Amino acid sequence: MSSGKAVSWWAKALGGAALVAVALVAAVRLSLLPSLDDVLGEEERDRSGPALLESIQDISRYEAATGNFQVVVDLEKDTKYVPDSLRGTRTLYVGAGTVDAYVDMGGLAKEDVTVNEARTSATIRLPHAALGKPALDADRSYTVSKQRGIFDRLGDFFSDNPNNEQAVQKLATKHIASAARDSRLTTTAEQNTTRMLEGLLRSLGFTNVRVTYGA
Repeated sequence: MSSGKAVSWWAKALGGAALVAVALVAAVRLSLLPSLDDVLGEEERDRSGPALLESIQDISRYEAATGNFQVVVDLEKDTKYVPDSLRGTRTLYVGAGTVDAYVDMGGLAKEDVTVNEARTSATIRLPHAALGKPALDADRSYTVSKQRGIFDRLGDFFSDNPNNEQAVQKLATKHIASAARDSRLTTTAEQNTTRMLEGLLRSLGFTNVRVTYGA
């Protein structure tokens, strides 16, 4: 056998092996075959470094109430004139999270607090309660199902972040924020703040305590 024919034979053999390897990996990605993790078992090692403190921020607001919310997100993405079996995704996701309502006391001026000479009556003027940013609870949020077309599955195969759930998480956060705005969370926060201040000032000897909100 000549050297040219030998090189050609080895090239064909390597090319065929590469095609078989790609086909096997694609089949695993498409759930046609069990993954190596299923066959050999998966071992997880945490090699993360220690968390570093970057900054400390003083908090001058009273966290007066917390709302717990849950939303079912049904997100579907289609491509015009292309069947869903080829290109498209539909994700059913349950998002659970919390929203805090607080009263910011950091901007109180001298004129916002009025005390009589006998120190038995006090009036405090505070800004209205505000809502914090929604925080998704990873332990209570999960994907119920995810359908993907063949091209999307292949895209996940070549992606650094397959099965990315960022879109449904953002949508869940948006819906939770909207639900918090429509709720009585800020009203409850103001009521709780009033009770806290009344209890505090009465323990200091004040018999008449009035708390107002707004400009």
